[in-house]
Amino acid sequence: MAWTALYVASIVLVNWMFTAIPPWATPLGDLYLANIVVGFVFVLRDYAQRELGHSVLIATALGGVITWFMVDPVIAVASITAFIISESADWGVYSFLRRPLSQRILISSLFAIPLDTLAFQYLAGYLTPAAFATEIASKAVGVVIVWHLLRLRDRRLALTT
Repeated sequence: MAWTALYVASIVLVNWMFTAIPPWATPLGDLYLANIVVGFVFVLRDYAQRELGHSVLIATALGGVITWFMVDPVIAVASITAFIISESADWGVYSFLRRPLSQRILISSLFAIPLDTLAFQYLAGYLTPAAFATEIASKAVGVVIVWHLLRLRDRRLALTT
């Protein structure tokens, strides 16, 4: 359950970062540190789903409830709504696609990442070109790293069997 605990904690931490750490002004709009590190939440979600299966949605809800009590309610509502939208898309693709784990993570993220980013930033009032592009890139980098590590693991397992 270590991945699940890290996943829930990361939901709370990234939402806290949006309210506690001031943004950087850029020519394309404000950019938050949370926009850069949020990609790891998606990676942790995929590992938590391996631990919990479909019950990962309960962990997501728990992260949302804790967030509600720790940050501005506007951020909490934006976060919970974005997670519901993106987790539903991710869960559907990840759960029903009969492909190796590395491919499921990559494909599910293609749907979930843009949905989550757009929903959260729009509802929280943080939607700027800089924030949107950076957050998409952050999430994509995290997902590609995990995808690559899983492919390497799969190749090693194939060589030993």
